[in-house]
Order: sequence, then C-alpha cells, then structure tokens
Amino acid sequence: MADLKTFSGFPVQNLSSDSTSVGQIYYNTTSGQFKAVKQGGAPIGTWSSGGNMNTARFLTGGAGSSNSAALAFGGRTPAPADVALTENYNGTAWTEVGDLPAVKSYAAGAGTSTAALSIGGSSPAVTATSGKSESWNGSSWTEITALGRGPTSPQSTTYGSGSGSTTSALFYASDEASSANARTESWNGSSWTEVADQNTARSYAAGVGTSNSSALLAGGLIYPPVSANTEIWNGSAWTEVGDQNQGRLLYNTSSGQGSATSALIYSGRLYPPNASSALTESWDGTSWTEVNDLSTARRAGSGGGTATSAILGGGSTSGSSPGHVATTEEWTAAAFEVKTLTTS
Repeated sequence: MADLKTFSGFPVQNLSSDSTSVGQIYYNTTSGQFKAVKQGGAPIGTWSSGGNMNTARFLTGGAGSSNSAALAFGGRTPAPADVALTENYNGTAWTEVGDLPAVKSYAAGAGTSTAALSIGGSSPAVTATSGKSESWNGSSWTEITALGRGPTSPQSTTYGSGSGSTTSALFYASDEASSANARTESWNGSSWTEVADQNTARSYAAGVGTSNSSALLAGGLIYPPVSANTEIWNGSAWTEVGDQNQGRLLYNTSSGQGSATSALIYSGRLYPPNASSALTESWDGTSWTEVNDLSTARRAGSGGGTATSAILGGGSTSGSSPGHVATTEEWTAAAFEVKTLTTS
C-alpha cells in the first residue's frame, strides 16, 4: 500500500508523485508510523529496462539531459573494431544519426542529446584521434580545438572524463602511457586551457557537473589499486571529500550523472577481481549511499541524464574479454525521500 497523508487533516494522495509535500508530516496506515518528507538524501530510485541500442558496443562516449534524451557515440564492437556510430535515445528507442568524423573509443562526453562534446578518446588505427574533440549540434559533428596535451603514441591515450556543456566544460582524470594523470583542462566554448591539477592522479574515473566552474570526480585507477576517492572542483581548485563505498574503474561520463551536490555513480569494473559491477551509489553533497543496483552488471556503457533521471546503454558484462551488450537501463528517482519519525 502506498504512503498516504491521512493524519491531521491532510488530503489523501500518493506521495511518490508529490514533491510539494517536502517538510510535511503524515501518518502511514500500513506501518502505523509517523513519517516526514525530506528534500535531499539518497534518492529513492530504481533501474528499469529500456530499448536496445542498434549496435552492441562498449567504451562508448555519452551525453544527455535525462533518461528520455541521450546520445551515445563511438565505442568498440565485438569484431573488435572501433566505430564512429552515433545513436540518439528518445525514452523508447535508439536511432542512428550522424557519425563522428573518425572512429574512436574511450571518448569523454559532455552536454545534451542536441548539443554535446566528444572529448579525446583513442583508436588503435588512428593515433591522431586521441587528442581530438568534436561538437554535436543535434544532427552532425564538427571538429573543434584539440585538447592541450594530446597523446604522442598509440600507447599514450586520453581515457579521461568530461562534464559540462558545449560552451563550458572540463576534461580530467586521463590516462597517458598507462599512467594515471592529475591534469585538468577547461573549455570556454572555443579553446582548452590547463587549470589546477587534481589532488590524486588517476584514470578511468567518473566525472559529473554542469559547467567548468563546478564538478565532482569519483573512483578510478591509480596504477595498480582502484580508488574510492572523491574530489569536488569549485572553478579554481580540487578538494577531497567523502570516499565512495566501493572503489572501481568507472570509465568517464558513461558511469555517472548529476552535479557536485547531487550525483549518481553506477556500473564500472572491480579490480581485483576483474569483474563488471552493478553497484549504484548516490551523492548528496556530503556522503555516498548505496542505492538499488543495475539489473545487469556491466562496465563502459553510454550514460546521460541527472541524479534522478539517468540512462546506461550498452557496455560489457565481462571483466576483460568481450561481453558486449546492447541492452539499456533507465534510472528514475524521486527528488525527495520519506523518513520515519521516532519518538521518545
């Protein structure tokens, strides 16, 4: 039975869709308890199945504003081969749209399904792809200024994280020559500028944020251990805050959505053991809370959305060998939580 506001004259209604109830107290007739509706905290959310991608792949870049408006680009297929494919999700189905200028995998993403950035990335066949960035206008990609410090060899790649928009973005937590990197670059809409380093050098971390003045970075690889470390960016410096509950490789923006004060981190790769993860954690601006897991453990899929409306498409279900999938999961959560009140 749903929680009903039946105490002290409140009208009866379902709280699951009533965010205006924040701050109110009510009585739950099923549990016989008084409860309150509280803004913030871990969102009460679940993952559900969405439409399959047209091409199964992993190591894919992603962007989007919700679980009904997302973009997936690049990636690696079971062949194995990197691709330039771009797919757009409308909440029901994925549709193939304009390809990237060149094939790539490991690209970081930022922005929405109609205005996005593809940042850095790697291709075994095209070394020059590694430092390049592209801008998406809703129908096609245009090459823009490359990252300030792109790789110089096939073994030196930029497996970094991105966050923000097409006019204000960050790129950070990259990998160069199989070594973690603390470099941060800021995008102002026309060029990249190197800014203050992170406190902990790492790669394969998840980054979230809406601009180049506010971001959150979590998890990653510090060669060899994985990290649960979390840092917040205020526009000029990084500050270490509360660690995640489980350290893991998170593969850039494919594994996290939200802002520095409200974020969702999901999926990833545990190491050791070398296994994909279904774990989902919620950030409330102070600490991490484990919430409902994905239905399928996976890593390196394509993500987009917010802390309360997110998506994960594709990815790999295995630790290191190919296990590519095309399945999609959608996260939906309330922007408030119900707290049980105790009396003494």
